[in-house]
Amino acid sequence: MAYPRRGEIYLVRVPSQPKDTKPRPALVVSLDVRNRLANDVIVVPLSTTLRTSPTHVELSEGEGGLDQTSMAKCEQITTLDKSFLIHGPFSGTISPMRMTEVERAIQRAIGIVI
Repeated sequence: MAYPRRGEIYLVRVPSQPKDTKPRPALVVSLDVRNRLANDVIVVPLSTTLRTSPTHVELSEGEGGLDQTSMAKCEQITTLDKSFLIHGPFSGTISPMRMTEVERAIQRAIGIVI
C-alpha cells in the first residue's frame, strides 16, 4: 500500500483553519518508516508569498510538482493525521540538497544552533 514519502508535496487541509479555507500544499518531512507505520505525518506548509526569512526555504516552480515558486515555512512545522492529506503526491520529491536546506531551517526555527 502506498504511503506519503519524505520530500513529497501534498495538498492538505489544516485542521486549525476554518473548514471553508482552501487546502494548501505541504512538504512531508517525517521519515518514511514513520510515514508507513504511523497514522500521521510531519509536514511543513508552503506559501506562494515569497518572504525571505532564516526559517523559509524557496522551492522553485516544478520542484516536487509545484506549479509556482513557493516558500517552505519551516517555523510552522506540524503533525497532521493522514486523513488531512487531500491530494498528492504532486510529482516526485524535492532534491536532497533542498531537503537539507529545509532541515537546517527547521533547526533554526526550534533554536538548534547550526
